Amino acid sequence: MAVRIDGKALAAQVKEQVRREVETLSRQPGLAVILVGDNPASQVYVRGKESDCAECGIRSFSHRLPAQTSQKELLELVEQLNQDAAVDGILCQLPLPEGLNEDQVIHAIAPDKDVDCFHPFNVGQMSIGAPTFLPCTPAGVMEMLRAYEIPVAGKRCVVLGRSNIVGKPMAMLLTQADGTVTVCHSRTPDLAALTREADILVAAVGRVGLVTADMVRPGAVVIDVAMNRNADGKLCGDVVFDEVEAKASYITPVPGGVGPMTRAMLMRNILTAARNHGA
Repeated sequence: MAVRIDGKALAAQVKEQVRREVETLSRQPGLAVILVGDNPASQVYVRGKESDCAECGIRSFSHRLPAQTSQKELLELVEQLNQDAAVDGILCQLPLPEGLNEDQVIHAIAPDKDVDCFHPFNVGQMSIGAPTFLPCTPAGVMEMLRAYEIPVAGKRCVVLGRSNIVGKPMAMLLTQADGTVTVCHSRTPDLAALTREADILVAAVGRVGLVTADMVRPGAVVIDVAMNRNADGKLCGDVVFDEVEAKASYITPVPGGVGPMTRAMLMRNILTAARNHGA
């Protein structure tokens, strides 16, 4: 039976460390959060991030805009926040309503305030191993592996999914930790043959029931990044948890696994930004 990696408990430790370090700064760090429209899931995520900020002693500046907001208005707000010395990080909650260009918004955020690590400059820095920030979800996964003393060097790592937010940066960080990485996607033939070779399997596709026990090598470490809802409306990941838990050595639950760590690593990035801004 696998050890469950407790992302909630580990996230609490990370946030407490951030809180203590924030107290040593010359001023209070600040995060500006932009939410356009009334997407219910986005509202939940934003409230969670604002709660984390309060817990860590970070100011949060909320900018809730109607779905009818124009691209010009949104970009003007981003530029105002770029120039605001009280704002160390800018987070624009995605997805944006239809008609708004997400890439333009991401590119408009000043790289030194891009605490999500989505800007091409920061992605490039990460790719050469010289990051200012690390993308929150992949960084959270790496922190979990470190905390549970799970070695990456020399291990066969398989990442399911090639998104810019999780799959690609996850592969980069595992490679930089000396893992041997295979990235799988919708065009990958004989997926199960590859996943069965994995010492560390990271699932980040967003498909309920994708990873079954027969796809997992005995003793593998299984990290489930996805956040889905099954037919009953219950939160779940990509992994058939009960089946795979019996076969893996370590596994992350959904919820309570990678999700809390993603938010905790955002707090760490805001702290880094504030220090870089002279706080």
